[in-house]
Amino acid sequence: MLPAPPPRAIVAVMSDDALLVWRDKFPALNDCVHLISHSLGCVPAQAFDDMQEFLDLWRTKSITAWSDWLPEVDRAAARIAKIISAPAGSVIMHQNVSTIMAVLASCFEYTPERNKIVYESLMFPTVSYVWQAEQRRGAQCVVVPSADGTTIDTQAMIDAIDEHTVAVPMSHVIFSSAYIQDAKKICAKAKSVGAHIILDCYQSVGIIPLDVVDLGVSFACGGSVKYLCGGPGAGWLYVRPDVIPQYAPRVTGWFGNTAPFAFTMPEQTYADNIWRYMGGTPAIAALYQSRAGQSIIGEIGVRAIREKSLTLTSKAIAWVDELGFTLNSPRSEAQRGGSVVFDFTGAADVCRELNRRKFFCDHRPGVGIRIAPHFYTKAEEVELFFAELKKIRSGSGR
Repeated sequence: MLPAPPPRAIVAVMSDDALLVWRDKFPALNDCVHLISHSLGCVPAQAFDDMQEFLDLWRTKSITAWSDWLPEVDRAAARIAKIISAPAGSVIMHQNVSTIMAVLASCFEYTPERNKIVYESLMFPTVSYVWQAEQRRGAQCVVVPSADGTTIDTQAMIDAIDEHTVAVPMSHVIFSSAYIQDAKKICAKAKSVGAHIILDCYQSVGIIPLDVVDLGVSFACGGSVKYLCGGPGAGWLYVRPDVIPQYAPRVTGWFGNTAPFAFTMPEQTYADNIWRYMGGTPAIAALYQSRAGQSIIGEIGVRAIREKSLTLTSKAIAWVDELGFTLNSPRSEAQRGGSVVFDFTGAADVCRELNRRKFFCDHRPGVGIRIAPHFYTKAEEVELFFAELKKIRSGSGR
């Protein structure tokens, strides 16, 4: 059992002391105010050395470098497994969530008795695209609406899941609002009717403590671009151990084979472990690139990161209120992920100017500006960000 998080007062001290010790590992932070870890985490200095290691292996070992490169797939998976509290051998690396969703969608057959796919209307679009395309094979997509554009009613999700449901590909944290869904409660309903939860953890991994075993999900996925500070290309898939042998993905490749280098033909002979969910040649460079960020998050521990995040996002919300902006993310800490979303007239233009001045954030249509402090953020950087935003809106400043 994980220890209880420290009181908020202690965390306030930790955020200025213990966690900021890690800031030196991110020298890029010296040149900007980086509040965009919900979209792209800051690059660790160690990533440059790790990428050099990959290139040196390529240069010095040529084709024999694969004896070093392929084990990195399992090493990367083990780093992710530690962060999401997954059993050994239940995680495999991929390039991105789009591919992962396509692999999982290809596992299922749709019959008149069981053909329903349920997900929320605030889903990240790429996931919706994959499942909507499954309707060509007989799936029926049921999209649960949002009443306010920010949250999804848990009971509405539960009520949409029935004995006709095959899978529920749901966001753990809504990308556009940082709203945390009650994955455990929704998973319990899915399990009771024989449906599978596919939990998209992209907006939660590295910022919210995750225990995929406790949640009870059949599948979980995410990547390293955001809070894991690993850049693009290092997506990951968790499959519950008892589910691993149950499916033979149609979207597959030679590394999903039980013996890839035997070059057997013509049919696929699936590996009897998590590698059966692998496709073609893995993107090795991305695994080296993402190693430092994953290792740092694993060493710090997400519970401490979460506590600091709540402190700094609360500070940001106080600024939003003071400036009279519209808050489009939850006030409740229990429902709020790692980002704060707010809107005002002209927000998109202000966002562009903030980025030009290296106060990094982003803007999403319909919800406004998104910011996300992380473990390496100084408390005063939240103040600096909103002070700069005020300058831009008033027409002053550089």
